[in-house]
Amino acid sequence: MGTIGDNWGDDCSVIKDRGEISYIDYEDDKSVCSYNPIEEGPIIISVPFAFVNGKPQSVFVGESVADAITIKNTTDESVDLWAVNIYASNPENSFTLSLMEPPSANANIEVVQAFLESFSLEDRMIHPGETLTVWLSCKPKEIGLHTTVVHFDVGNERIERVSFLLADDKISQSLASRKPYSRDRKKRHEVADSYIPGSRPIRTQGRGFKNFLPHYDIPRRIRDELNRKETPSAVREGLKRDTYVPYFMTLLNMEEIQLEEDMRAYDMERVTMKRKGHHFLCLEVPGLAERRPSLVHGDFILAKMPSGHANDTVNAYQVLGYIHHVEADEVYLKFAPEFHVNHRDFNLYNVQFTYNRINMRRFYQAIDAADSLAKEFLFPYEFSDRRVIKTNPLVPITQNINEEQMRCVQMILGCRGAPPYLVHGPPGTGKTQTLVEAILQLYTTRKNARILVCAPSNSAADHILEKLLSEEGVEIRDNDVFRLNASSRQYEEIKPDHLRFCFFDEQIFKCPPHSALVRYRIIVSTYTSTSLLYAEDIKRGHFSHIFLDEAGQASEPETIIPISNLCLRKTVVVLAGDPMQLGPVIYSKEAEIYGLSKSYLERLFECEYYCTGDENYVIKLLRNYRCHPDILHLPSTLFYGGELIACKDEKSFLTDSADILEVLPSKEFPVLFFGIQGCDEREGNNPSWFNRIEVSKVVEVIKKLTAGGNLVDENIGVITPYRQQVIKIRKALDSLDMVDIKVGSVEQFQGQEKQVIIVSTVRSTIKHNEFDRTYCLGFLSNPRRFNVAITRAISLLVIIGNPHIIYQVIFVTLVNVVQD
Repeated sequence: MGTIGDNWGDDCSVIKDRGEISYIDYEDDKSVCSYNPIEEGPIIISVPFAFVNGKPQSVFVGESVADAITIKNTTDESVDLWAVNIYASNPENSFTLSLMEPPSANANIEVVQAFLESFSLEDRMIHPGETLTVWLSCKPKEIGLHTTVVHFDVGNERIERVSFLLADDKISQSLASRKPYSRDRKKRHEVADSYIPGSRPIRTQGRGFKNFLPHYDIPRRIRDELNRKETPSAVREGLKRDTYVPYFMTLLNMEEIQLEEDMRAYDMERVTMKRKGHHFLCLEVPGLAERRPSLVHGDFILAKMPSGHANDTVNAYQVLGYIHHVEADEVYLKFAPEFHVNHRDFNLYNVQFTYNRINMRRFYQAIDAADSLAKEFLFPYEFSDRRVIKTNPLVPITQNINEEQMRCVQMILGCRGAPPYLVHGPPGTGKTQTLVEAILQLYTTRKNARILVCAPSNSAADHILEKLLSEEGVEIRDNDVFRLNASSRQYEEIKPDHLRFCFFDEQIFKCPPHSALVRYRIIVSTYTSTSLLYAEDIKRGHFSHIFLDEAGQASEPETIIPISNLCLRKTVVVLAGDPMQLGPVIYSKEAEIYGLSKSYLERLFECEYYCTGDENYVIKLLRNYRCHPDILHLPSTLFYGGELIACKDEKSFLTDSADILEVLPSKEFPVLFFGIQGCDEREGNNPSWFNRIEVSKVVEVIKKLTAGGNLVDENIGVITPYRQQVIKIRKALDSLDMVDIKVGSVEQFQGQEKQVIIVSTVRSTIKHNEFDRTYCLGFLSNPRRFNVAITRAISLLVIIGNPHIIYQVIFVTLVNVVQD
């Protein structure tokens, strides 16, 4: 580049050394001088590279871009412009100044050679009414936000202008929003006075259960109080032994009202449906794959042609369509025959979704039944004396079980009923393996044992079943174990090897009759599906042992379903989980504040017998077999008092890790941070955030890791807190045929591990931190979500994000952890 000589006179201002930009938030008014020509003066200086739709302009990496800065003297006297100086840029030296308009890309060689640019311009006089034009140029060499601060020394004052440019590459540019974000207006919810019913799926029909599930309508009084923004008295009084049922019933009422409201937000207007074969109409529902909205087989929707549509035959009524199949972002619907006859694929419909109450009704029933449950389960410190468990020596069945885990199994086998026994299992400490050992010990040594094993999700329950069946030390007979599935579960979700343990008819899962259920020695289920056992009249006390895995993830009403319906005082209940990892997902902020977000496991930990670590009530597993010691150090220090012990052989981390070592600046430290500043973006009417610059960096890191062929896609996981960022990363990886790399939220990774975990934090501006904290979004401001995110990696943890945002948010997180 050319240079301009610094021939300053005696009266010129002194150009100071250029400064540094640590971080300027382009959305924070305090960090950027706002520009209003009416309020400026007497010297008016324009702002280069004006924002587009509230965001910095985009430029492609390697391409030059320039914009004019006008300096106008509106006074009647000449003024001295002592200097125009680029005070600082980030990246360094990425912006230049010139008095000449930069040459175009196809300019001839003479024009290019004559062009002069520098980091500062010499002084000059600006006469009355004169406008001086200065050009600011940038040629980014790397992706990310480019920032510069330009100082104008005019007369006796200094005027500052801050400019931003977002440098894209091919990947990030391909993911740019094509439709500006606009908040979707509140849809008017129309109540259907009449509708034409559709064809109900087969699986919602069939024989009746022996115990009917009550309807549990929400009391009008509760609705009225919440509409008046009043907190119901049962919640205000808090949880006590004599208020257990009304307390949780009211919290569930609050949650259900919020769920109804949330479901209405997904209603769609002027959408099409396509024929699928002769029987179904297919509706695309954006966000369905991420369960927003959550729709399952047997749910129904209401459809109606918009007002004024030419086809009056189907315009007269709303039509009800049942969901017969769910596939990715599509639902297969079946309406009344006449609706299918009149349908055309170009027809436009207004669609209303309906909230499925079945699981909430199961929660209500469980809380209702808890009124006659032995109180030792609900308030152990009030209703039982301190117990001492007698243990006997055991020969381990599973391989590689440590003394700590074996001691836990001995205590479980020594239990003789309430109160529950807790297995505190921090990340990677083998709590599920411990439960499997206990179950197998009961199966082989106690022929009269009847065991119910539960987990909050189907995937977690399937995992337990697989571990039980894969243990070489014990052969479980096929007719001794049963996998109980809800009728709404998709047949294709079950592994073919597990189908022999299920009960179904025409690929529809069902609950076998009472006479068959009582013959199984081990039943594996989700928490909510155990309500089917109550429906089939399985009596309290039938199961000698009930194991609840991942108990910290479920709300207390969900966890209590198998306990309140199936337990007597003599029933041994074992809960395994970690109160420092993810808790239940609660939609009502009021219900969350008043205690619905606290799991049964966490509440028990507040009791005297459990919080003191008495091994007659709880055992804490401390040996981590997952993470590299350096990855484990931070979560151990923050969340577990530095007690966790890294037990995996460090040499094993070097196996097939040549590609991992290639990307590490320090070959001995497996945590890598890529500091990058992009932009928080949204598009259309989707409120979820994405950061396309971080997506490009994620892809770049994955390409480096897989370049040598030693690390396969299945060993890499990408965690990011926002659904739209998940979609953008998947789109970029799919285009590169990297379909086996798992991308998801923290919730989707709990209980799982990958050789390499890449974390995309997304956030690049300060202003959204408080919003995320208020609405429990992201994971940097949520200690439990943060804990899970950084403990999924075995050999390498890569964090991609804005270092200034992460520093601020993590500092708050650390303060919260210390205060807790």
